[in-house]
Amino acid sequence: MLARLIFLILKLMGIKQLFSESPIDYKKLRKTDKKHPPKWSYRNFQVVNTTIKESEITKVARKKTGDTQKLVLFVPGGAFISGPVPHHWDVIGQIVKKTNVPVWMVDYLKAPESDIRQINENIDKIYKTALQEVSPDQLILIGDSVGGTLIMSLVQRLIAKKENVPSKLILITPVCDASMTNEAIAAIDKVDPMLSRKGILSAKEMCAQGLDLKHPSISPLYGAFEGFPSTLLFLGGKDIMYPDGILTAEKMKDANVPLEVIDEIAMPHVYPVLPMMRESQEAMTKIVGLVRG
Repeated sequence: MLARLIFLILKLMGIKQLFSESPIDYKKLRKTDKKHPPKWSYRNFQVVNTTIKESEITKVARKKTGDTQKLVLFVPGGAFISGPVPHHWDVIGQIVKKTNVPVWMVDYLKAPESDIRQINENIDKIYKTALQEVSPDQLILIGDSVGGTLIMSLVQRLIAKKENVPSKLILITPVCDASMTNEAIAAIDKVDPMLSRKGILSAKEMCAQGLDLKHPSISPLYGAFEGFPSTLLFLGGKDIMYPDGILTAEKMKDANVPLEVIDEIAMPHVYPVLPMMRESQEAMTKIVGLVRG
């Protein structure tokens, strides 16, 4: 019942219509952006804003952090052209409150003002800065949608350079292939309540700025997965990203990645960070448990 209500709300918000346009109206999409946490966060948490390279970082922690040595980097989605949005802050609040682990919200550069090369350079610098705070085995990376793209491609670069990888990845319905060429997408496009291939492809082209859309830096499906850390992967069957998510899971298994896949066939894109639904609550419980360790 709640799932149907959420689907209706998504429809009324016009998100699907926006993602059915090409070129996508990124300025209109950005109207829902929330660059800073709600005011209640400042009462309940320590909130520190800083800049790493050209990216804005919001550090959120409990006022009494205890003896935790862990850190979460949260890289939000937004099709590379927008974000973060209010539900990202809600998720971060839940994680910090329930685990006592600090979280860095990573507000990276956006297209079309910046391209994927610049965005990835920022992500690399943020990761290196985080390693000045904690050891790699205490660092957890969470990314939803293209946030998942960015942390997967980051890990692929780290492995290629023989550098330390984080302890865990949590991938929330990630975008694994920016080219959107998987033939199975067309059928799901008809039932996806949020996204459409046309607008998503437009956003990826804005970010690629001439780069091959199947390059691993923007499409980690085409990169290597050997050496990946323990990974929790959420997939939703009513998400046009689902077919490429399945292919990515298969490649991870072939590469012997310690992988857990939670596959909810009736759920839309980024469902773990959407409100109210039973599946969302179960997903958040899983994420909190993994962060808490």
